[in-house]
Amino acid sequence: MSWSLPLLLDELNASVTADLQRARKTLGHPTDLGDATEEIWIELFNKYLPRRYHAIKATVVDSTGTFSEQIDVVIHDRQYTPLVFTFKDKHVVPAESVYAVFESKQEMSANHIGYAQKKIASVRKLHRTSLPVPTIDGTKKAKERTPVLGGILTLSCKWSPVFGDTMRGYLEAGQGDGRLDAGCVADSGNLWFNEDGGYALAEETKPVTRFLLELMSRLQAVATVPMIDMRAYAEKLE
Repeated sequence: MSWSLPLLLDELNASVTADLQRARKTLGHPTDLGDATEEIWIELFNKYLPRRYHAIKATVVDSTGTFSEQIDVVIHDRQYTPLVFTFKDKHVVPAESVYAVFESKQEMSANHIGYAQKKIASVRKLHRTSLPVPTIDGTKKAKERTPVLGGILTLSCKWSPVFGDTMRGYLEAGQGDGRLDAGCVADSGNLWFNEDGGYALAEETKPVTRFLLELMSRLQAVATVPMIDMRAYAEKLE
């Protein structure tokens, strides 16, 4: 049997969707179900994203000592900003290291969209330092701070159609720091906020695989995170 790229991509999608469905069917306690759902997405990102990225459930902190709310899935840099505070299974990462944040739910709903917007806003409001970057060719100016990508990850949605005016209305109601840039409904399709200032909402085959590949493309466009000012954090030492 020869290799098949379409088959490989199809298997990736089927595996994640099956895991999300299995969690829904077998885990009766809401906390257990929520934890399992988060882990499925975290495992997907850590398995397939380039090694410079790391996905984790975490709280984000800035150099002023301000903390975000706890975020289900944080994709952060581990190449240039390795600072991570960990105690048991609780993690805190610096604001400068964050590429993307996601809220993870089993079901897409108005309440869950609003909740995700609030969580994402708590990260985007944080201060991020950015230092000039020394290189072999000389010092380059400090990197401009690109917005943190924010989104929601779910298995399903009961709206009909899923990607219709109802979803668009709730998405467009949450602009500014809480804007959702991305979303995956694993059994239906994806949503993306585009450069023209509008949403592309689409039912698609292989939604998880398509979402992962588009996410990679958007992370590539960001390139690297800002160079963190470690001394700004050191100032908080007493």
